[in-house]
Parts: sequence; structure tokens; C-alpha cells
Amino acid sequence: MIIALELGFLFAIMALGVYLTYRVLDFPDLTVDGSFTTGASVAAVMMVNGVDPVLASVCAVVAGMLAGTVTGLLHTAGRINPLLAGILTQIALYSVNLRIMGRANVPLLRETTVFTPLREAGLIGTWVSVGVMVLLALAVMGLLDWFLGTDMGVAMRATGDNEEMARSQGIATDRVKIFGLAISNGLVAGCGALVAQFTGFADISMGIGLIVAGLASVIVGQAIFGSRTVAISTFAVVLGSVIYRGVIQVALNVGLNPNDMKLISAGLVVVALVLPRWEPVRKWRTARSNRRISDEADLVDSVAGSVN
Repeated sequence: MIIALELGFLFAIMALGVYLTYRVLDFPDLTVDGSFTTGASVAAVMMVNGVDPVLASVCAVVAGMLAGTVTGLLHTAGRINPLLAGILTQIALYSVNLRIMGRANVPLLRETTVFTPLREAGLIGTWVSVGVMVLLALAVMGLLDWFLGTDMGVAMRATGDNEEMARSQGIATDRVKIFGLAISNGLVAGCGALVAQFTGFADISMGIGLIVAGLASVIVGQAIFGSRTVAISTFAVVLGSVIYRGVIQVALNVGLNPNDMKLISAGLVVVALVLPRWEPVRKWRTARSNRRISDEADLVDSVAGSVN
């Protein structure tokens, strides 16, 4: 279960990137499957050639941002449907990633990575390693929360809520979309670089179906913990990633076939989408919301009474 926690918090970085496009920009970006592998391949090849792992990870983020920018330009300049733009970039990245790696798999077991100090100290698979992953995920979450509070972040949220209204307020929505897709895929590629270093290899197929895992983390997390504020939403995404990895680990532990994991992931997303619309669940959430409003009103009245 510790491995599931480590991977859950590590993949939370990818889930935050998916959250940025899926929830904030309202842009169904399928570039993720390709940009994740791009980040892994760039970092792996650079480290094999003696580049510092931190610098290699930064370059991986930049490569992911370039991939997101291509998707953004296809949509904004080429006026291509968002789904199709993401699919086109994803398909192109498959060949690009093969070109970068020169083969289908690049091993990193003998290379120095950002996790080498933990591995040499025998801390991988321990609570110390989990703590490091938690700090890493929370740091990225904090940066994203800060960014969404800036002028560009607010413009991005406005574009996702109502693009026409945002444009009428003078927001360059096309530029905002491109920037948002770049940031999102930069996070995804950075996660790919870290996952490659953690697992010890970069593989051409490691990103296949990853968008489902990202969506599962976002949807499950926000279905359980809510999305009233940006901070709550991003925190829910991080916890959703952990829950998703935990479910996968439990499924493997009870003897399910690893080949069925994609099917289980898809089923989890379907449940997370359908369950909130189920009448008993809707009534429970409404009752909980009413209780919270009532409690807040009582608190305000109590404070007002003590002041008077």
C-alpha cells in the first residue's frame, strides 16, 4: 500500500495538469497521453547522456509545454475542434517520442536520478519516501493555487466559465488557452519525467490511457471532497489521485488480472460521473449543503450577538 501512496502523490502532479484543462479551461485535452511520455523520454535520454537529473526534469517540463502549445495553436489558429487537436498532437508525439529515445524503452537503473539519494538510503517504499512525495505534490498544488489567483489565472478561469463573456471583457482568450495548455502539459511531462526516474525506465507505451487516470483523479476527488474553492478543488484532485491508485492496488491484491486495469479505471470514472446524479446521493449532498449553510448562519448570528 505504501507503493500506492507514493505513486498516488507522484501522479497527482499529472492529475493537477488534467484539472487545469478539464475543469478550469473546460478543454478536453487528449495530448496528455503523449506529453507524459515526452517528458519521460526527454529526461531519460538526457540522463543517460550524463545530464544532471534536475536539469533533465526541467527540460522535460519545457518539452511538455511545447507539446501543449502545439495543441493550443491547432485549436486557436487552425480552428480545429479541441478533441481533434489533442488527438492529432498525441498521435504526432508517438513518433516524436520514438525519435527522442531511438528505441521503445530506455532503462535508468544505473543512472543517477532525483530519487537516487532515497534509493541508496533504502528509503524507497517507506513512509519517508511517502512524505517526500506528499511535499512534492503539495508544492506543485500550492504553486497552481497561487497561479490561479494571478491575473492570468483569473483570466483562465473566466475563459473556462464563459469564453464569450471573457472576450467581451477584453481577455485574449486564444492566448489564455494556449498558455493554459502549455502549463497543463508541462505539469504532465514533469510528472512523466519523475515517474520514469522513480520506476527506472522510460517506455513508449507508458502514457497510453493516462487521460483516464487523470480524469478519474479529478472526478473522484471532487465528487468526494467538493470544489467550492480553488484550494479545495486542487486538494481534492491530489487526494483523488491517491484514492485512484489505492483502488488499483486493492484490485491487484485481490487477484484481478493486471490486463484489466484500464477497464477498471474506465469503470471507476463511470461510477464517479453517474453516482452524484443518483437521487439518494443528490438528496444527501443537498441536505449536507443545507446543514452547512445553516451552521454558517448560526455562527454569524452568534458572532453578531456577542458583538452587540
